[in-house]
Amino acid sequence: MREVVHEMFSEEQIKEKIVEIAEQINKKYGNEALHVIGVLKGSIFFLTELTKHLTMPVTLDFIAAGSYGDGTVSSGSLSVDKDLDDEIDDLHCLVVEDIVDTGNTLSKIRKMLTARNPASIEFCALLDKPDRRETQVDVEYTGFVIPDEFVVGYGLDYAQRYRNLPYIGSLEWIED
Repeated sequence: MREVVHEMFSEEQIKEKIVEIAEQINKKYGNEALHVIGVLKGSIFFLTELTKHLTMPVTLDFIAAGSYGDGTVSSGSLSVDKDLDDEIDDLHCLVVEDIVDTGNTLSKIRKMLTARNPASIEFCALLDKPDRRETQVDVEYTGFVIPDEFVVGYGLDYAQRYRNLPYIGSLEWIED
């Protein structure tokens, strides 16, 4: 069996969408400092490009949390492998995620971070897959809504592969 990636969103489409999202965030926060929290590892490409277009003072931190492991379907249980390095008390926080799937990961992250008393907390995701939603989660900034397909590229992976693709594509397994 071999894997084939079919392009869904080009590098150019992704860049245009990121600029749109950054403009919304800039409009909302103005010159107010923003603490951006990336959910590792998938968000790193998106977070890097997004923060380049933010005009307010930005600080960065990361959390490693997920529910996929090496599979293509969420396990439903969240593991936090790396917590934040910094306190977020009284900070305006923006959590940046690669994809919202079941909603379970972001729901649990929201609960965990809200308990730390940030001034505000909002979520931003490059991709939203609403057909897989199990837990309702509010995502204030969303790039693309996608169908229930397994996607890779631009930070998203399958068993740690394909993250480096400059586009987002659906992964298909073909019998040889």
